Amino acid sequence: MRPHTEWEPGKSSSDGWACYCRPCRAERNREGRFRREYGLRPDELKDLVVRQGGVCVICLSARPQHVDHDHGTGRVRVVLCFSCNAALGQFKDRPGAMRRAAAYVEGNAWKPTLVAPGVYQLPS
Repeated sequence: MRPHTEWEPGKSSSDGWACYCRPCRAERNREGRFRREYGLRPDELKDLVVRQGGVCVICLSARPQHVDHDHGTGRVRVVLCFSCNAALGQFKDRPGAMRRAAAYVEGNAWKPTLVAPGVYQLPS
């Protein structure tokens, strides 16, 4: 039995307390969101994480908690850590931008050449 400090007030219940404690309610909300948005049951989500070795497939170190999906098709790809999922979102899933960013970080600075007003040619 959990102490009342872990429960929230429930407006519709006869005793004035919610049906679920805060941790259980958070887990139910998380599971419901994954089911609504991605069509994933809790066991399917756990299976995805197990198949990728329990780590984020990009950084290979952090615990994966965020479902990555193709925004065009809605197809689930993998489960990523917060930072890697946010990074992909910032790059708007554009592989060219990600490759240029990787080249930049590796020290391969590049400068586009202006060939016409507003038209740039990227180095090969």
